[in-house]
Amino acid sequence: MNYDVFYPPSIKSALENDPPGAWIPDVPQGCIRLSAGYPAAELVPTLQLGASIEALLAEEKDLPLQYIGSHRAVMLRDWIRRRLMARNMPVAETELLVTAGGIQAIDLIARVLLDATATVAVEAPTYMEALEIFQNYTRNIITIPVDERGMCTVQLEQMLQQRAENGLPLPRLVYTIPSFQNPTGSNLPLERRRHLLELAETFDFLILEDDAYGELSFASDPATLKSLDGHGRVLYVGSMSKVLGPGLRIGWTVAPAELIQAINWFKKDLDHAFVEASISTLLTRLDWNQHLTSLRNAYRRRRDVMLQALDQHMPETVTWHVPDGGYFIWLQLVGVDTGALLNEALQAGVSYVPGQYFFVKKEQGRTFLRLSFSSVGEQDMVEGVRRLADLVRTRTLEKKGV
Repeated sequence: MNYDVFYPPSIKSALENDPPGAWIPDVPQGCIRLSAGYPAAELVPTLQLGASIEALLAEEKDLPLQYIGSHRAVMLRDWIRRRLMARNMPVAETELLVTAGGIQAIDLIARVLLDATATVAVEAPTYMEALEIFQNYTRNIITIPVDERGMCTVQLEQMLQQRAENGLPLPRLVYTIPSFQNPTGSNLPLERRRHLLELAETFDFLILEDDAYGELSFASDPATLKSLDGHGRVLYVGSMSKVLGPGLRIGWTVAPAELIQAINWFKKDLDHAFVEASISTLLTRLDWNQHLTSLRNAYRRRRDVMLQALDQHMPETVTWHVPDGGYFIWLQLVGVDTGALLNEALQAGVSYVPGQYFFVKKEQGRTFLRLSFSSVGEQDMVEGVRRLADLVRTRTLEKKGV
């Protein structure tokens, strides 16, 4: 049977895109995974979580396993609101929605705000899974370049002015990762953050701020766009994935109550009572500030180890900049197609994510790749960089005919 005839046009259009996760390399056993944006195993509080789950079930019996759940699940929302307040983002109960990770929040926002007629603007490069989501709802995706200081807001302004003058649709939504961007690691300076908010007012669009890495600063904590927003333009998305564990699927979105009501209209999973109650119990036992300090110190050291290995092993033709937080280092390899190089790298025992997957126009990412320093041990990290550098050097010499 041909099931295509049952799909509406919007679904047929979405199914023409690359399948979800097409960017994930099929990593052989024993390969050094510089591709994986996972937390370090030793930094995930597994013992504390196990003890918290045991205490929760002893106290509440079956309640966390029921539809309505326990009061501890409700307490998680209070904890999130307190944490947001500590980061200068006061939030009312009606302005917060807990979701199954940040990615569900992004998808729900896209579902409410986007259709085939809508235009969305994204950074180039940007988070590939968010890009997959937007492509499910609209083909009208425009891009703004990213440099070592994040989104180039001056170029965004020029693009918006040109579209307005030529009668072209303006974006309904601008998606950005201002703090320690995935994949570049760039951090948007305060003047660009303020400029972006001014542009939202002038050209009447909403901003989707993805703050997955905002708590993982290695220097001063950046002010979120949401904390600077005085006009209700910013829809803020946060997550526990990078600071506790991605398998927990705890995220949230903050927006004006009217938008939260619309977003929640389409959220039909009745929350995740057991996980939310378990995390809430864990958070009563965990010194959050000390936990963050441990994460920041550990990831800063890992970053430094990778940077030292890159300095030592990579040819001079390879360039990168130093991220001040997050998980990633973004490399440019002049004259090397990183997508074509990947199979050789996997055979040599090292993985990465080719840059093409972070762009709407894949050819723009041909000479880029993303490395992660978050989850691999230091010795393996250095060895992985060395193996990759050897391949790059060989490929570069081949192109020169040496």
